[in-house]
Amino acid sequence: MRLSRRYIITAVITILLALFLGGYRLPFYIYKPGGAEELNPVVQVEGAYDSKGEMHLVTVRGGQATPIQYLLAKVRPFHQIYPLEDIRPEGISESEYYHAQLQMMETSQEAAQVVAYEAAGKDIEIQYQGVYVMNLLDGMPAEDELKPGDRITRVDDKKVTQSSDLVDYVDKMGEGESVKLTIERDGEEMVKEIELAPFPDQKDKVGVGITLVTDRSVDVNPKVKFKSGEIGGPSAGLMFSLEIYDQLTEEDITRGYKVAGTGEISYEGEVGRIGGIDKKVVAADNAGADIFFAPNDEGKKGSNYEVAQKTAQKIETDMDIVPVDTFQDALDYLNQLEPGE
Repeated sequence: MRLSRRYIITAVITILLALFLGGYRLPFYIYKPGGAEELNPVVQVEGAYDSKGEMHLVTVRGGQATPIQYLLAKVRPFHQIYPLEDIRPEGISESEYYHAQLQMMETSQEAAQVVAYEAAGKDIEIQYQGVYVMNLLDGMPAEDELKPGDRITRVDDKKVTQSSDLVDYVDKMGEGESVKLTIERDGEEMVKEIELAPFPDQKDKVGVGITLVTDRSVDVNPKVKFKSGEIGGPSAGLMFSLEIYDQLTEEDITRGYKVAGTGEISYEGEVGRIGGIDKKVVAADNAGADIFFAPNDEGKKGSNYEVAQKTAQKIETDMDIVPVDTFQDALDYLNQLEPGE
């Protein structure tokens, strides 16, 4: 009987330990290489032209760490551990964080449509419906004056129809100067005078301390649909724009290659820096990609492209790592390629 009791106690302890190691959530977040999703089933343009090659968006997998995942991440290559508050601010639930990532994905798809349809000379109509405050930066002048959701209609005597109107206006000003922002809040119009101050992490740049979003509606012809499922974030923008353009135009810009890459795309076609570039290079290589586009940051030290190159050398991949600052850079590179086998 004593022996049986000992076995039972041991079994219970073992089960509890296994549950703890595999199920308890630590205050850490782990990022690791994800996959490389073929874009043709994800992006569907009406009457699309076919291509011999493939465009791929590349993902990074992330999640709150369990004890066993934390230990494995300590020894596995290209796994990174972050304090949870660095990824998901305090007070933001996992579902809210996930929803925000999906919202950024939708914005990247919209920007990709604008870039691709304009480059292909296809019908596109953009209507601007307002500029809204998304977030307020701690310690900056707007913190006590504005609220998330405020609609900004004017800066001084200049009408604001998109985020760049305000950003470009403030960029020409200096520390200590002030702007009058006309806003709408809960159906009421008000004017807030706010002094400009340096950003905490960019002392040579001044602002009021807000992040903005432009509410646009984009109507295109032919129509395009996206089936990106649970993939979130803005970093697939460049590859979305290339896939849309490839489907819109008769010429096959894939040239028969498997093309992967990453980079946020602006409405003007500029390719922005993203996180986790090393993990995305690994994911693209695992998927057998021939080409990988990486944001070049205009050649700055520590650019995404520089990190991507170092990662490619480390894993000894045969992929061509290509620096791009704009959508046009990527398009020019593809257009000069000899057709693949």
